[in-house]
Amino acid sequence: MSGKNIQINGERLWDSLMEMAKIGPGVAGGNCRLALTDDDKRGRDLFVQWCEEAGCTIRVDKMGNIFARRPGKNDALPPIATGSHLDTQPTGGKFDGVFGVLAGLEVIRTLNDHGVETDAPIEATVWTNEEGSRFAPAMIASGVFAGVFDIDYGHSREDTDGKTIGAELDRIGYLGDQDCGDHKFGAFFETHIEQGPILEAEEKTIGVVAGAQGQRWFELTLTGAESHAGTTPMNRRKDALLGASKLVTEINRIALEREPYAVSTVGMMQVSPNSRNTIPGSVFMTIDLRHPEDETLIAMADALRAACDKVCADDGLTAELEEIWYSPPIAFDKDCVEAVRNAAATAGYANMDIISGAGHDACYISRVAPTGMVFVPCEDGISHNEVESATPEDLAAGCNVLLHAMLDRATA
Repeated sequence: MSGKNIQINGERLWDSLMEMAKIGPGVAGGNCRLALTDDDKRGRDLFVQWCEEAGCTIRVDKMGNIFARRPGKNDALPPIATGSHLDTQPTGGKFDGVFGVLAGLEVIRTLNDHGVETDAPIEATVWTNEEGSRFAPAMIASGVFAGVFDIDYGHSREDTDGKTIGAELDRIGYLGDQDCGDHKFGAFFETHIEQGPILEAEEKTIGVVAGAQGQRWFELTLTGAESHAGTTPMNRRKDALLGASKLVTEINRIALEREPYAVSTVGMMQVSPNSRNTIPGSVFMTIDLRHPEDETLIAMADALRAACDKVCADDGLTAELEEIWYSPPIAFDKDCVEAVRNAAATAGYANMDIISGAGHDACYISRVAPTGMVFVPCEDGISHNEVESATPEDLAAGCNVLLHAMLDRATA
């Protein structure tokens, strides 16, 4: 059977999503399934179980990335793969990442239901620590896979308790033996909720993702002088938190001056000594800059450095500013993008081209394989939040587009 007119089982996809959501429940209806925790292991184990029940063989590489393969007529061909991640933010939703993983499983189940044989193998994948919320930077394992980072760097990343990725992979039983990057793809697709408001506002069911914004992540420590809050005159203070507050305003301005596409965020701040009657002596903060054009992103980074220098000079502070991660703007493979566009049009789904404002594993995989992405709407564009929501109908539509885009690429 060719698979030309088949559709996925939307009810089964939804049921799988809700079953996975029972693992690592949050406190407000979402999920807390941080990378390489016991709950992440439970989610991985369930995915592997489901894939084996669907007749897949399982491989795991040295970064814990999982590859579930459905054989093709010619297993010498590189697989047509799809996938995303199972780890979540501390207060994450039920769909970010996990939809892309379980959409891949549903593609395999649907092909089995209809007895469709593809020329190339089909694979569903899970990428380790996409979120970067426990171990920085984000997308670390797909980055090692793509050769952006080496394995020693990947294994050595620590969480706030000093636990490393390598040790935690070993502890939960997902330290695989396959060298990262040895696993070649004929093409790779990732389905995802948009994590933004555009599709919903435009009343489109499918976003045909043409590329992704570039990102620069910084870590900054501002140092002043701790001193008594009651006895130190205002004009003799070196208040690191005051300097940080000024810099937050400047970071916001950097993006506002480059609207509509620029965004900037201070997402984490740690104040020391964090005492109510002591002037803060140091502040650690994270800075996230994003723009779809590299030239503008470079200008934003330069503006950040200049603002930091000015605040330090004005307030008598010193700074350690380090760029810890750079992901350049991405243009996805034109044939994969066209396969997504054609699949959406053939199915009759209202669609539009779109640029991803978030980073995804597909961004790194695009460096080593032809890659495309499929977006579906999420309510109010909210993600990284327990109220994150998407409709069963939109998720099924995205999975149907994924199915037919993969079938297009899996034909020799």
